[in-house]
Amino acid sequence: MNMGRNDTSVTVFTLQGISDQPELQVIIFVLFLGIYVMALTWNVGLIILIRSDSQLHSPMYFFLSFLSFVDICYSSSISPRMLSDFFLEEKTISFLACATQYFFVAWMALAECCLLAIMAYDRYVAIYSPLRYSTIMHLPICGKLVAGAYVAGCLGSLVQTTAGFHLHFCGPNIINHFFCDIPQIIALSCSNPFINQIMVFVVAVCIGLFSFLFILMSYVYITVTILKMPSAKGRAKAFNTCASHLTAVTLFFGTAFCVYLRPNSGHSQHLDKVLSVFYAILIPVLNPLIYSLRNKEIKDALKRLMKKGKFP
Repeated sequence: MNMGRNDTSVTVFTLQGISDQPELQVIIFVLFLGIYVMALTWNVGLIILIRSDSQLHSPMYFFLSFLSFVDICYSSSISPRMLSDFFLEEKTISFLACATQYFFVAWMALAECCLLAIMAYDRYVAIYSPLRYSTIMHLPICGKLVAGAYVAGCLGSLVQTTAGFHLHFCGPNIINHFFCDIPQIIALSCSNPFINQIMVFVVAVCIGLFSFLFILMSYVYITVTILKMPSAKGRAKAFNTCASHLTAVTLFFGTAFCVYLRPNSGHSQHLDKVLSVFYAILIPVLNPLIYSLRNKEIKDALKRLMKKGKFP
């Protein structure tokens, strides 16, 4: 394929949306609007709480605040467009708007992979070398790690977006999804997408799979270190500090792998939509809950903030 040409015939795509049953449109709209509002409220609230409470000014919560910011951007790159489509008979989206949406979706998803890996490393250092923790994970290093996550996500997304949309599209133009996702886009191409698929795959492996393997390796070392602790209370406390992160990792990577790594045979697009709803819509609202409900430090910080009168 000639990667230099720009002879795209299709100028608009049509999104099929979540459901084509009219009687369910209002119910689904209200449900997903509520989820989106909760995602924004809880993630913004968590960021404000972390920034305003000095006792939460540690690397773990520093990374958590940026994870919440990624979840806000991730959800906002999909939900507003999806919600507006409920009121449209023809859910059309321009070629440029589709490419732009996918760029931001992929950017945030890849950045989240990197952030989750960084947070696993943070837990590893805290448990494996607690005396050197403050020396290793000091603020400038944490800032560089977060910046690296965003840059890696941006570059990876740029490669994937260029590969996915720099193809010849001559019709059909119907995307069986509720947002512009790369597998559905490439499937509509009239040209040979092999090289483009390889480019998308390489980015997914280099960032997504590498992040997952890094997290897995970190938790192997964390588990070995915890099991060597003489105190049962110390082991329980150490495991508890990792439980929230491990839950978030399992949900994010588990659903993403189910969507993107399943074989094509017997591939259910309806199941893809369900799983995509989970990792793209529900995970941004679940993450602040996962990190807050069993976290005593966040609960105490919220109590202190309420006592100061900042919340009614």
